[in-house]
Amino acid sequence: MTAIPIVALDFPDAERAMTLVQTLDEKCRFYKVGSELFTASGADIIQWLRDTGCEVFLDLKFHDIPNTVAGAVRNVAKMGVKLTTVHASGGSRMMQAAVEAAGTSCGVLAVTILTSLDDASLAEAWGRDRVDVENEVLRLAELARSAGAHGIVCSGQEAKAVSSRHGGALKLLIPGIRLPGDAAGDQARIVTPSDAVEAGATYLVLGRTVTAAKDPRAAMEEVTKLLR
Repeated sequence: MTAIPIVALDFPDAERAMTLVQTLDEKCRFYKVGSELFTASGADIIQWLRDTGCEVFLDLKFHDIPNTVAGAVRNVAKMGVKLTTVHASGGSRMMQAAVEAAGTSCGVLAVTILTSLDDASLAEAWGRDRVDVENEVLRLAELARSAGAHGIVCSGQEAKAVSSRHGGALKLLIPGIRLPGDAAGDQARIVTPSDAVEAGATYLVLGRTVTAAKDPRAAMEEVTKLLR
């Protein structure tokens, strides 16, 4: 397998998340816990996943002053989390503080531009007449690398450009993964699993493609086949 699939447990309660994990069983052993589930279940869901032998990606996208982010990431690392996120736009000092706090057991990924944003919506958010998402991703990737981050989060549409510039120096986690024919939902920049791997993905985050499927195990198997 050339990329590691991570299934997003984007549920409002632990019961639904645990049911999916038990349904997928050996088909997936790496899960993302985001803001919705974490605010509902707290560290308990992290501990449950670890107790079942799964790896955890805690995606809370920290963005605060360096000292505050360092304290949060230090606590995340103590939970046995494998990957966590901070916003690259928090700056080099904040990212460096997060990396130092994480130590060697937890990889810090810097979020560049959310996959729900395109050129126009990013320009609106930043108060500019015009913005090129790929250029901004590359700029933030440079900051992340200089801060010693494990990698970055970007869409598959920018991944190839990042890989060309940084090679293996930055691991790439790509959300917004959809199988051919799937609806885009609230994602503006999506790619298929095969396209993401070709672009240099290290990790793929799978959301509704698996979690909303009539048969999650079959959907997971289909994704896995495309990654071989």
